[in-house]
Amino acid sequence: MGALGLLLLLGLLSGGSAVIHSLRYFVTGSSGLSSFPEFVAVGMVDEVQFVHYDSVSKRAVPKQAWMDQVNRDRPDYWERETGRYQGGQQVFKGNVETAKKRFNQTGGAHIVQRMSGCEWDDEDDTTDGYYQYAYDGEDFIAFDLKTLTWVAPVRQAVPTKLRWDQNRAGNQYRKNYYTKECVDWLKKHLAYGKSTLQRTERPQVSLLQRTPSSPVVCHATGFYPDRVVVFWRRDGQELHEQVDPGEVLPNHDGTFQVSVDLDLTAVPQEDWGRYECVVQLKGIEDIPTPLDPALIRTNGGKSHLLVFILVGVAVAAVVVAAAVVGVFVYQKRNGSSDSCSENTQGQNPAPEAQPLTTDCLTFPRSLSALSACVSLGLK
Repeated sequence: MGALGLLLLLGLLSGGSAVIHSLRYFVTGSSGLSSFPEFVAVGMVDEVQFVHYDSVSKRAVPKQAWMDQVNRDRPDYWERETGRYQGGQQVFKGNVETAKKRFNQTGGAHIVQRMSGCEWDDEDDTTDGYYQYAYDGEDFIAFDLKTLTWVAPVRQAVPTKLRWDQNRAGNQYRKNYYTKECVDWLKKHLAYGKSTLQRTERPQVSLLQRTPSSPVVCHATGFYPDRVVVFWRRDGQELHEQVDPGEVLPNHDGTFQVSVDLDLTAVPQEDWGRYECVVQLKGIEDIPTPLDPALIRTNGGKSHLLVFILVGVAVAAVVVAAAVVGVFVYQKRNGSSDSCSENTQGQNPAPEAQPLTTDCLTFPRSLSALSACVSLGLK
């Protein structure tokens, strides 16, 4: 999915103590997909979903118990969030039709996706933000916070770029919001969900091998957060060849797992002692596991089979989740229930997009308000 897909996969830290926290919102408007709602919005903090809305339920609902703190602060929070998502639902229905016209399409299944949000490095306090659209799984247009201009990777997005580039005040506001106020909301959500989001759970590490000729798999599971580094090394030096790293996958209990394969085809068993798998996770000491044949679980052991079954279940869950996030990419932010006097019907990315109102330029006090006020339309 290009840059949009890459951003969704960001999250690995490089073995140090810093953690890059993220607040992301995904919205998808679709047509011709009978298996999915026409509109889905999802909010995630540090890759943990905390809010969900779709066009079937027509309700914004919390996905984490710690979001009750928001409701205590603002009793009408979910009602106002629901109203804002319902407005966005109509906007994205128009977005899909606009995009189809741009690409000279009539029938078939099509989706318009948006991802926006911010990141914060808790060590050096640097921030970053992003706001971008995709159409049918390919990058369509994205905002460059450094130049305050829009990048159009396809010619069908050029009319949108030309129009949005002229809105200098809105672009400056968007930069300030996603690098400052969005970060404030990110920190607030980290505080709301501190016991969950800022916990550290130590991984269990196993060495697995299906057959004597198969690669040896270093499997770490049960860890949190997902920002883990797992690698093989020989004689104390990290290996970049012979290894095949896997993706970090979710477990059913909210923890994560990951596997890294080591190809030992050309390595005599007497040299195995030179190898070890290392797991690095913030808040704990490195976990080295030597490549000892006595520690390897094979297909003959139930525990090994169970582990691989769990891996398969997690992979299946990720495939479903990827479809949901891919086929539902987001629109709206979280934060307080404050809103601004903006008609959300004007959020279509194309030449006729409605401009920001004065109230929206001066008044948004939350991520939700920004979503309603600053989101542009494809028209």
